[in-house]
Amino acid sequence: MITRRAFTTALVSTAAASLIPNRAMAALAAPVKARNVVLVHGLFADGSCWSEVIGRLQAAGLNATAVQNPLTTLPEAVASAERVLARQDGPTVLVGHSFSGMIVTEAGMHPNVSALVYVAARAPDAGEDYTALAKRYPTPPATAGIVFDGDEGRLGEAAFLRDFAGDLPEAKARILYAVQEPFHKELLLGKTTQAAWRTKPGYYAVSTEDRTIDPDLERFMAKRMGAKTIEVKAGHLALISHPDEITQLILEAAGASDVSEKRGR
Repeated sequence: MITRRAFTTALVSTAAASLIPNRAMAALAAPVKARNVVLVHGLFADGSCWSEVIGRLQAAGLNATAVQNPLTTLPEAVASAERVLARQDGPTVLVGHSFSGMIVTEAGMHPNVSALVYVAARAPDAGEDYTALAKRYPTPPATAGIVFDGDEGRLGEAAFLRDFAGDLPEAKARILYAVQEPFHKELLLGKTTQAAWRTKPGYYAVSTEDRTIDPDLERFMAKRMGAKTIEVKAGHLALISHPDEITQLILEAAGASDVSEKRGR
């Protein structure tokens, strides 16, 4: 016969379990094996910003594809990612940096997506006003460096070198500045209609020295989604300055072996 004490304990345990998000429950399971990785870039960049990570993923035996985000409107940016996802042959890890976390959060609902990886990225909830959320935290220095030419926005050179790519060698940062793709104002008005991280495993790399997104905001979003989180002592471009750590997190999301083991073969 079940005692009152045992019944109460079971009831409390059941109630507590019901409060755990689906995403957190999914984290308890082994990652789905994926051989495909789709990577999306954010503002002030293009697909080439993933080059350091792509080479490492290829060396580890994964198929990696970088999306060329049009930076026009959120629906168009999501559609560009969905077209690439549709071409993948099986489970795929979807990775986003910076603004493209908006895209990952929405496009991550695609049936091919097995896991989500956020690299110093936005991670809004469905319908959430990200700008309002960000205002709860200190305004990052890079924000003051955004300049507009009509409807097109970009990051000025001084802010790009200091706040966006500050932990890269200056010569490399200047090359990235030269290929910066302007974004349309309308892009910033978009809101996600779904939050894939509520139902799919999430991984998050916080950049502790970030001057483009406040690190504590990154920590909040990572904790809210129940993500497996790492902290990288890096600026906003950890995918370039610390590609080994970012690659390892992606491999974990893909259920792959350690990158160092793969390279040693």
